[in-house]
Order: sequence, then C-alpha cells, then structure tokens
Amino acid sequence: MLVTILSKRRPAAILAASGILAFVLFLLMSGRAHAQQAEIGAEVAFVLNTFSFLIWGALVMWMCAGFTMLESGSVRTKNASMICLKNIGLYSIAGLAYFFIGYNLMYVDVVGGFIGSFNLLYGPTSEEIALVADEGDAVALVTNNSYSTMSDWFFQMVFVATAASIVSGALAERVKMWTFFLFTLALTALIYPIVGAWTWGGGWLDDLGFQDFAGSTIVHGVGGWAALAGILVVGPRLGKFRRDGTPRPTPPSNILVVTLGVFILWFGWFGFNGGSQLALGSASDAVAMSHVLVNTNLAAAAGVMAALAVSRFILERMDLFAGLNGAIAGLVSITAGPDITEHYWAVIIGAIGGVICTAGLKLFERLQLDDVVGAVPAHLFAGIWGTLAASIVAGADLGVQVVGVLAVGAFVFTVSWLLWQVLARTLSARVPPEVERLGQDAGELGIEAYPEFVVMPEEFYEDDED
Repeated sequence: MLVTILSKRRPAAILAASGILAFVLFLLMSGRAHAQQAEIGAEVAFVLNTFSFLIWGALVMWMCAGFTMLESGSVRTKNASMICLKNIGLYSIAGLAYFFIGYNLMYVDVVGGFIGSFNLLYGPTSEEIALVADEGDAVALVTNNSYSTMSDWFFQMVFVATAASIVSGALAERVKMWTFFLFTLALTALIYPIVGAWTWGGGWLDDLGFQDFAGSTIVHGVGGWAALAGILVVGPRLGKFRRDGTPRPTPPSNILVVTLGVFILWFGWFGFNGGSQLALGSASDAVAMSHVLVNTNLAAAAGVMAALAVSRFILERMDLFAGLNGAIAGLVSITAGPDITEHYWAVIIGAIGGVICTAGLKLFERLQLDDVVGAVPAHLFAGIWGTLAASIVAGADLGVQVVGVLAVGAFVFTVSWLLWQVLARTLSARVPPEVERLGQDAGELGIEAYPEFVVMPEEFYEDDED
C-alpha cells in the first residue's frame, strides 16, 4: 500500500524538484546577467568619459589658434610672424614640459599638500597596456578608473598651454623669443603645476575647500600674474607713452583677425568649461554639462554688452577692442563656477567681469603699463572677480576663496618676477631698440607676415626717449 502511494506521488515530487532547480538556475543566470549588465555599463561610462576628455581637450587646444589670431591681429604688422612662432612654440613647450615633469608635480603623490612627485615621464597604467596588447581580460580592471589615464593627461595639458598664451600677448612686440621660451618652460614645468597641486591635485588649498571649477585663478590667474610680472620687468614698447605719461594709440593692425580669434576662444571655452565636468557617463553629468555650457555662453555675451556700454564713459569712446576683451573677461569670470543652475547669475557675473576688464584697460594706461592685448585685465582681474563670485551662488566659502587668490598671486607673481629679473640680467629680456623699431619679423626672424608691404621703421618723437 505504501509503495503504491509513493509511486503515485513520484511525478509530483519530480515536478517540484524540477521547479526548484529551474528557479535556482534562473537566479544564477539573472545574477550573471546583472553582473554582465553592470560590467557593460561601466565600460560604456568609461568610453564616454574618455571620449569627453579627448574631444573637449582637442577643443581647448584649438584655443591656441584663437590666441594666435587675437595677438597677431593686435600687434603691428611688423611683428605678426613672431607672434605665430611664439604661440606654436609655447604650445610645444607646454606639451613636453607637462609630459616630462609637470603632470607628476601636479597630481602624483602630492606630499604635504604642496607639491607632487619629481619623477620623470608619465604614461598609461599596466592594465591599460595589457588591454591594448590583448593580454587576458583587463577590461574590468581598466574601467575601474572611469577614464583612460592618458585622456586625462591630454585634457590637463591643454590647460597649461592656455596659461602660457596669456603671457605671450601681454609682452608682444618687445620680448626676446628665446627668453620668452625659457620663461614658458619654467611656467609650464614648475610654476603652474605647483599651483595645480595645491588645488586640483588635492593639496592644502583643496583641503581648505577652495573652489575653482575650470580655472579662473588656477589657469587664468596664474597666466595673468606671470604676465604682470613680465610687464613690470620688461617695460613698455618704445613710443607707447609720452613724457607726460599719456599713451599713444596703437590700434590693432587687423581687427578682423582679432575678432575671429575671440570667436575661436569663445568656441574653445565650451571645451574648457564643459570638459571640466570631468565625466559624461551618466544623465546627471550630461545635464550638469549642459548647464555649464549655457552659463559659459551667457557670461560671455553679457561681458561684451557690458564692456561696450561702459567703454564710452571709461575710455571716452565706443571701443570695439574693449567689447572683444569683454567677451574674454565674461568667460574668465564664469569659469570658477559655471555649474550653477540659476542662469541669470551667469549674466550678472559675466557683465561685471566685462566692466572690470574695461576699467582695468584704463587703469593700465594711467599706470603706464603696456599690455598689448589687455591680457591682465581680461584674465587676471576678471579671474579674481570670478573666483570670489563663486562664493555667491556656486557654494564656495568667501574667506577660503580670498586665501586662495592671495596665496596663488603671491607665489606666482614673486617667482615670475624673480625669474624675469634673472633672464633680463643674463640673457636680456627685450630685443634691441633697432630691432623693436624695425619689427621682430624682419629683425629677428628675417621673414615678414606681409611681404608685399615695404617694412619701414616707425617715426619716433623726441619725447619717446628718456
């Protein structure tokens, strides 16, 4: 009887056991699917983040073309070729210096919050090399880093070149090429990376809570302080100021080129600020990046209009050059905190930056400081304002921001001034007077940007000379 009962119940037992086994297999397969899905999601985020660094970095690199056009159009035609050479030279120096030592000083093992490693060279991780060589399954290990190592290096490197470009424009038409290149080497290999270690590298200013989203102080402030030191040491161009201190006008030689250069810089700034989101692997990152780009555009537009509006009162004329610099000042001003969600604040911050820059142009005339392109008012003055403005709506602490501005300014200006002094006393910082009168194109390079024109020394008046 018992055997009969068991035999009748066996199909049901088998069916139940089969169901349990199927459920277990389903759980195992589901877990594996979720794991595979997570792995695919991590790889997709890795690809998007890496691509973001590379494409935004390429856009920032294109800003070098903008600086070249702005500067070459701002100087007299007899110095345009030298501007071209200096800009392609400084970009090359920045890339090499940051590869050999700069990145390590800025990001690798920042000891005591002040400086990183003095190791030479920088390269991909062993896991990335294994992945490229197709040695084993290194995908999971590589994607743990969220982005490619060298894509980050590339994005950071183009920022260094931007800082050096600021110095080039300010000292145009009288600084020696090789002297300028040596200063650029020190700026990109040591000065900028040390400031970067304090901040983006996780150093002592970062520990205090200093906030600078894309570099109002870290990039533009550094370039502005270095340029100001050079202006003070090298001195003004021959004939720029009369004996009574009033400036002689030196209008841009090609305003079309200057304007196009500003538009290129404006375009490149979308990569400068947008890429500083440092991620594009989630919907949150995409939305935040959208806010950054919109605020960048609004601030630049407000800077233009504000600068034009006040130029008649400050400069006693409706000044196109002031309007163009107003765009740059607006861009620099918003760079410290472009991730704000209340977009009208970007308009306010950019507009104030444009006014500050225009007032700075007039101040430099009064102080008899010769900044050919208005680099210090546009980058340093607006950069200070933007860094402080980040405490209004971008969540920064005003006291910490002030400390950061003062610390970076004291360090960069002091080191740059000393370096310019050493270069001036050893190699000579500026070209001989006869070369300056003839122009650096013919006097130093032997090649003219506009060969169809006859190069003629400018007429100088008795009150030009001391």
